[in-house]
Amino acid sequence: MPLPETMYCAQQINIPPALPNMLKQFTKAAIRTQPCDVLQWAADYFSALSKGQDLPVKKRLELPVATQKTDTGLTPGLLKILHQQLAPKETFTKDELLPKWKVLHLPVEQLDTILALGNFSENINWMQFFALACSALGGSITSALKHACEILTEDPEGGPAQIPFHMFHSLYTYLAHLDGEIPEEQIDSFLHCLEEQAQSQGEMVQPSNFTSLHSVEK
Repeated sequence: MPLPETMYCAQQINIPPALPNMLKQFTKAAIRTQPCDVLQWAADYFSALSKGQDLPVKKRLELPVATQKTDTGLTPGLLKILHQQLAPKETFTKDELLPKWKVLHLPVEQLDTILALGNFSENINWMQFFALACSALGGSITSALKHACEILTEDPEGGPAQIPFHMFHSLYTYLAHLDGEIPEEQIDSFLHCLEEQAQSQGEMVQPSNFTSLHSVEK
C-alpha cells in the first residue's frame, strides 16, 4: 500500500534568509561564465564559496569561443579568473594549475603548449605563464600586451586600461627575450620611450601608449 503523500503549507517550510540572494548570484554567475558542464562548474562554485576562495566566475559575458580571434578555448575572461586564483601564490606547480584549468574546461593540450613554450620546470612563475597565455589570445606581442593591460587593469570597463610601468616592463621584457629576434637596443629604446610617457601618467602605462609605437615587435 503506497504511503500517503505528505502535504506542506507555507508556514511549515523554513527558507534560510540568505538562500534567495545566494541562488540569484549563482544564476547571474552561471549566465556570465557560460560553463560547458554546469553541474561540475556548480560543484566547484559552491566549493570555492564555502572555502572563501575566488569563484570561477567571469566578470562579464563574453562572445562564444567560435567568434573570437583564437582557435583555443582560452578567453580574456577565463584568463582573468585564473589570474585571480593563482597570482597571489606567484609560483605554483602543474598539479596545482591543472584542476583549475580543467574546471574552466580549457583544452589540456593548450596548457601543455604554453608550459613547453615557457620551458617551465616544476615551479611555474605565474606572471610568465600569464604573459604566454596572453600571447595565445592575441598572437603578436602587441596584442598580448593589450590583453594583459585589459585583464590586469583596475580601471573600470571602457577606461584606459592602465597598469603600472614596472609590471608592463616585466611582461614585455619576458616576451621580447623569449621571441629571441628583437635586438636588445630596440627593446631598451622602446621601454625608454614608454617610461617617459608613464612618468606623466603616474607611472602607469596604457595600450594607447604602445600601440602607436613601432618598437614593440621586430
